[in-house]
Amino acid sequence: MKFIGFLLVFVFTFGGLLIAMGFDFHHFAGLMTVILIAMPGEFMIIFGVACAAFIIANSTDDIKHTLKYMKAIKQPNAHSKEDYMDLLGLLYSIFKLARTKGWLAVEQHIENPNESALFQNFPRFLKNKAAVTFICDYLRIISLGNDNPHEIEALMDEEIDTIEAHETHPGHSVQTMADGIPALGIVAAVLGVIKTMASITEPPEILGKMIGSALVGTFLGVWLAYGFVGPIAGAMTNRAHTEIMYYRCIKVGILSFLQGAAPQVAIEFARKFLAHEVQPSFLELEEYVNELPNPA
Repeated sequence: MKFIGFLLVFVFTFGGLLIAMGFDFHHFAGLMTVILIAMPGEFMIIFGVACAAFIIANSTDDIKHTLKYMKAIKQPNAHSKEDYMDLLGLLYSIFKLARTKGWLAVEQHIENPNESALFQNFPRFLKNKAAVTFICDYLRIISLGNDNPHEIEALMDEEIDTIEAHETHPGHSVQTMADGIPALGIVAAVLGVIKTMASITEPPEILGKMIGSALVGTFLGVWLAYGFVGPIAGAMTNRAHTEIMYYRCIKVGILSFLQGAAPQVAIEFARKFLAHEVQPSFLELEEYVNELPNPA
């Protein structure tokens, strides 16, 4: 869907220009020639400097993390409905095992989740190494005897805040780049004006094209910032929020169980927390957990 949006940016920009020119295709072609001739150099100045500034401002790990977040253009949600079904099914199995056999029975699974028969029933979750570590760490704390829901909640909130700062950094850094691109467009335009002033003895026809080429920098800077880079930053931030939702879902489920809820009720609390586009229905989740093997 986002690729359609990018396409529409082109259509409405240049389609609107054509309409504003009264469908004068000859004049429009001449203007587009000026823009296209100037665009490579102006783009190199604007986007090249913006990328260089981005490299200066961010660590190598942050740059790699930001590049990974480019998938937000194609996949706006970090987790699908099926991912949440796996997560809720795992929580249900863990809670059921803890309720029937105690937390000591859970320990053998959380010590080595990759070898655990319980975790292997949920391959989608097992692929998420960060989430596996997150849930196992808290289950380990609980199994050691600290099952105070208020203390666990406070610790989870602190860690989730740290994860959120990390996950939202790509969107924030790209938005910072988008904020600076219009100013870099002015830089490119000023360089074009300097070039024009150095050719002040040229006839008006040539000077007009040179001034037009210089103004392409201002146009390109604003257009790139608000038509492309800014929206990409927004998509990254939105994806980060869906990533954080996954951890908050784990938090809600664990806290509900620690406060005395039955396994089915605890995962229902976690389910109700989810956004509608990834939230399984009550019946879907009930049928899914009823088909799960008994945890051992």
